[in-house]
Amino acid sequence: MELIRGLYNLRSQHRGCVATIGNFDGIHLGHQAVLGQLSEQADELGLPLVVITFEPYPQEFFSAAGESPPRLTRFREKLQALRRYGVDRVLSLRFDKVLSQMSAEAFIEQLLISGLDVRYLVVGDDFRFGHRRQGDIAMLRAAGDQHGFQVVEMHTFDVDGERVSSTRVREALGAGELNRAAQLLGRSYRMSGRVVQGDQRGRTIGFPTANIHLHRRVTPLRGVYAVEMFGLTGDVESPIKGVANIGHRPTVNGSRCQLEVHLFDFDREIYGEYVQVEFIKRLRDEKRFDSFAELKTQIELDAAQARALFETNSGSGDDEAA
Repeated sequence: MELIRGLYNLRSQHRGCVATIGNFDGIHLGHQAVLGQLSEQADELGLPLVVITFEPYPQEFFSAAGESPPRLTRFREKLQALRRYGVDRVLSLRFDKVLSQMSAEAFIEQLLISGLDVRYLVVGDDFRFGHRRQGDIAMLRAAGDQHGFQVVEMHTFDVDGERVSSTRVREALGAGELNRAAQLLGRSYRMSGRVVQGDQRGRTIGFPTANIHLHRRVTPLRGVYAVEMFGLTGDVESPIKGVANIGHRPTVNGSRCQLEVHLFDFDREIYGEYVQVEFIKRLRDEKRFDSFAELKTQIELDAAQARALFETNSGSGDDEAA
């Protein structure tokens, strides 16, 4: 899969494609249905499948720090997922002041016509683009009729009568309903990242942790979870079980939100390893303790609860123990 960063990196060989436009945050079942629909058209027309996305997301650009919707997937995670669904190219447009002020007409001409020569385009029925969101699907269809490309609305994808969307996934994760999030995503929710060196306070109380930076302005999860970590055994499907905290670590006056994972029955230096953490069950909210002794006692309880969960294999994925 080819990653193209910015309109200025489009070349003549990139012209002629089927495409879709959006954030594609989470690559949930609705996104997967769109990619399946596009893949069929790409095969029929003999053209590459291109996903046009934005970095940062428009909502992040227009929102104050910490007020944008939580990201389900960081950029690298999204690329990994798109690769699995047969995407040939990803065009990542930097959403900045220049792009935000581009007219809808210029967006169509520079991107869809001159840049990509799109032959088949799939967008949501509520898709808006261009300065002050002046462009809509009617404008795209008019341009398509004039320049010879077809514009199709994304099919609504429902699960149990509920429209699948990134917002619904965020809501499920925020409520600790991990099973529901998995139903909407078509897989269990994971976060990935590289293990970095922390302040090693966990070692002083007998609970060393693998620290992972989240690369998100806002995270969809907060609290303590039973987890499984993938990527350390050489077998991609053989995880190591553990307990994790995701948040700002109020007991130590932490300022940056990060993921800390204590792995059970594991003792090896893993700095620099790229891992995936799958969230199995939410155990409780993050809270501040008055002393490290209190924190240690609570972590012991959290670890015992997570171990019992894994031993009985009875986790429901819902937040029943907050």
